[in-house]
Amino acid sequence: MAEKSTTSYPKEKINILFLENISDAAVSLFTSGGYASVRKLGGALSEEELIKEIKDVHLLGIRSKTKITPKVLDAAKKLQAIGCFCIGVNQVDLKSATSHGVAVFNAPYSNTRSVAELVIGASVMLIRKIVDKNKFAHEGIWKKDAKGSYELRGKTLGIIGYGNIGTQVSVLAESLGMKVLFYDVVTKLPLGNAVAKKTLKELVGQSDIVSLHVPETSQTKNMITKSLLKQFKKGSILLNYARGEVVDLDALAKAIEEGHISGAAIDVYPWEPEKNGDKFTTPLQNLPNVLLTPHIGGSTEEAQQNIGEDVSNKLFQFLERGITTGSHTVPPISLPPQEGTHRLLHIHYNVPGVLSEINTRLSKYNINILAQYLKTNDEIGYVVLDVDKKLSAQALQLLKEVKQTIKARLLY
Repeated sequence: MAEKSTTSYPKEKINILFLENISDAAVSLFTSGGYASVRKLGGALSEEELIKEIKDVHLLGIRSKTKITPKVLDAAKKLQAIGCFCIGVNQVDLKSATSHGVAVFNAPYSNTRSVAELVIGASVMLIRKIVDKNKFAHEGIWKKDAKGSYELRGKTLGIIGYGNIGTQVSVLAESLGMKVLFYDVVTKLPLGNAVAKKTLKELVGQSDIVSLHVPETSQTKNMITKSLLKQFKKGSILLNYARGEVVDLDALAKAIEEGHISGAAIDVYPWEPEKNGDKFTTPLQNLPNVLLTPHIGGSTEEAQQNIGEDVSNKLFQFLERGITTGSHTVPPISLPPQEGTHRLLHIHYNVPGVLSEINTRLSKYNINILAQYLKTNDEIGYVVLDVDKKLSAQALQLLKEVKQTIKARLLY
């Protein structure tokens, strides 16, 4: 049940839009909290469609398909926050969202278990060549043999990216008797008996299975190239449940055709269809011992429930309390409520003297600040102020007159 609170803006006038069939847990949190205008749409919207829809929206919830561009943000005059109901935020232009003072939240940990379990499951399927045996059985061909089929126990798993998912995969793999190596650009403390490797070449050359768990950045784009694939241990398996741009799929297809790579599980692609039922092509189709899935690494009922609760709670706390913990754009602040006050939020460009101007303007009119907190990032600053109830309307007007203001609002 959502925490009861009274915002300065009537709850029935706050418009919330959820796209891409977001979990009903998100909807119920807001409706039970008194927000009546909550719309949920099943699919993603194009830039043009979203520009039309977002004009009067205060909170927006999306998954990975909806792209939040500068044009969309320019049209979103009332938008306060975006909730990305997934682990990443690369579908949002964060620089533009920051300059517009829009808080952006996501759920970086909520589906880690779902992905980790699928990685282990795919590893079993591929090392036993179950994908091909299943295909033959469906075709009415009996293919019972042990050649080229192995146990995971005693094999070496190489993990590239030792973060939230990579570490969970590491623990599960060790519980099955695997040896674990990992590579990360940041020094990480190993879990269990996992061993860090200094280079990608060293890791892939010693691993029977290589699993990718890295973000999509300029450094990770085409990380797995034709030249690196040649350094893989002959007969090894590659799993990509990370990002579509990380692997050169043409090079991987050739490595599989030549027998250097014995199998692959790919869940993410450089290009993916916009909606279910659309035509999908990849160079890996119809290759032996290749498991292709439609970006469903984190798509379990449990993960969607967890993501729905996590992101919607962050949005709810921002809307009701001004709390920005977990935001990728607005600096994180969590200031407890003060008795007998009204709360004001002020987002401004991060230049020297803004806080001084705020305090000077308020003190000139004898407006006492009972609690105040400022936090900044490279581009913007975020101030939360609690002032006397009787003077809050005047204080809000004074805040709006501060030169570097992006947004100012009376929260409650």
